Amino acid sequence: MNNEQSQIIQILKNISQENNIKILYAIESGSRAWGFASVDSDYDVRFIYARPLEWYLSIEEGKRDTIECPLIEDKYDINGWDIKKALKLFAKSNPPFFEWLNSPIIYIEDKEFVAELKILRKEYFSPKSMIYHYLSMAKGNYNEYISNRDELKLKKYFYVLRPLLACKWIELKNEWPPVEFVRLLDLIDDKQFLNEVLRLFEKKLNSNELDKGKKIEIINKHIEEMLEYYNSYANTLKEERRINIEKLDNIFRKYTLNFIS
Repeated sequence: MNNEQSQIIQILKNISQENNIKILYAIESGSRAWGFASVDSDYDVRFIYARPLEWYLSIEEGKRDTIECPLIEDKYDINGWDIKKALKLFAKSNPPFFEWLNSPIIYIEDKEFVAELKILRKEYFSPKSMIYHYLSMAKGNYNEYISNRDELKLKKYFYVLRPLLACKWIELKNEWPPVEFVRLLDLIDDKQFLNEVLRLFEKKLNSNELDKGKKIEIINKHIEEMLEYYNSYANTLKEERRINIEKLDNIFRKYTLNFIS
């Protein structure tokens, strides 16, 4: 465990004590989990927490189901979801939550809680929901940062390529995509395109920030082709899941009835 990890765990312990919560799971999300963080990238920490049963047994409406911390020391971005909110989103095959369960960087983990959710992932997984999420992300980033620009921040390519390759992973494997960007690169068949992405990836890892540069024609071409393809593909998908809320209710009751801070 390095100094940064120790610092993050201590911050999470402080948050837990200050809010009288139990953190069930805390991970790294964002570029550090994806594997293309710059040297000076922030830490994007996300966590799931439970409160004592009495907190949920209240007539008060609109109680907050998130904990949002101000940026700490200009580098720790830390936010959490209440277990009830998290399980509701899990039932909807929420892509960020599914990514959290796959994060390669874990700070705090109730192994039983995480294992129970991982067992249920296939049952609650929705290819349609996930592809629409990743496609929307890719479209938004492409239109804002890349489209119709002769010069751009080259790092923005990764924020389009990653969700598009996640769409391809879902299409080919019918399962949630891995978090790490390098694992998604195995899906690229075009060697010239792959080499250009790898060249850019190597540069990203060894710099504080990628400078602006001229658009890379071969990457733009493949992005535009994939956007067009998955825009059509998404419309062919059907929602065939039958959601069993009782299983998630049982998990919710278990970690609130047996709350120990």
